[in-house]
Amino acid sequence: MESLPTTVSSKSDRRVRSSKSQNTSKPSLIMAFFSCLACLYVAGRLWQDSENRVVLNTMLTKNYDQRPKVLTVGDKLMALGCKDLERKIVESEMELTLAKSQGYLKNQKSGSSSGKKLLAVIGVYTGFGSHLRRNTFRGSWMPQGDDLRKLEERGVVIRFVIGRSPNRGDSLDRKIDEEDRARKDFLILENHEEAQDELPKKVKFFFSAAVQNWDAEFYIKVDDNIDVDLEGLINLLESRRDQGAAYIGCMKSGEVVVQEGGQWYEPEWWKFGDGKSYFRHAAGSLLILSKNLAQYININSGSLKTYAFDDTSIGSWMIGIQATYIDDNHLCCSSIRQDKVCSVA
Repeated sequence: MESLPTTVSSKSDRRVRSSKSQNTSKPSLIMAFFSCLACLYVAGRLWQDSENRVVLNTMLTKNYDQRPKVLTVGDKLMALGCKDLERKIVESEMELTLAKSQGYLKNQKSGSSSGKKLLAVIGVYTGFGSHLRRNTFRGSWMPQGDDLRKLEERGVVIRFVIGRSPNRGDSLDRKIDEEDRARKDFLILENHEEAQDELPKKVKFFFSAAVQNWDAEFYIKVDDNIDVDLEGLINLLESRRDQGAAYIGCMKSGEVVVQEGGQWYEPEWWKFGDGKSYFRHAAGSLLILSKNLAQYININSGSLKTYAFDDTSIGSWMIGIQATYIDDNHLCCSSIRQDKVCSVA
């Protein structure tokens, strides 16, 4: 009878432990369930990413195999059949460069009223204070009025060449305009300021304006202290018609004056070397350029360097191009030759 309580107590303890075990197993099952779900989710995502990588790799491989071949310019020209065209373009560019260096311009408009090519345009330098000297020329070798028009019909144009006053539109300009309206024998350089120290620049403006206004074989610059045998000059020009790139004049050279303040002083004397001697050039009293050389000055006037004197400036421009130097003693105006075509007035 004494062991009965112990048996009852043992059963009671087993029921309590069983109840506790059931209570603790439920959370464990729930955690295990969610862990399985998480593992399935992660595995699914990894599988999906793996499939995406396979698809992407397949697409990249396919695109890489189908990419266009990188062509050189030569391959493209060959594919388009443009090799011959390329050669023609290069040849045309070379011809254009050569033509420009020789002074040629396409579609150059001529200012000659007849439309035919003239023999020569003669520009006689003059200044604001040279009215009497101009009248002297008009009464001697230079035709005027109807005779000037008839000379132009023969193919020779003569004009006094002058710029504008530093005080644009003042009485000096007005007097020149009035004289031009009456005489009609001026070439007025609107963009040039008339001054003694601007003479080297004046020659650029003269040749440019002459080329732009008249189509001629030759363009001639004459100083305002020179008398001209007009018929003798015309005959000389006629004999030179077939001479291309002609730079004609009384050729000379001489010492470069380095002393500041001296006559004929050259501020940039140091550029002429240790010998201090000018290169060969035509004297400025009367010099002649063929059409293509005058056009060269017109094209490149903005970049052509000028020196202290117009004749040496022109000579420096001729050195760098294919000009034909023609030393003609008939154009040495200060010589004692009887057959010269010019003389100092």
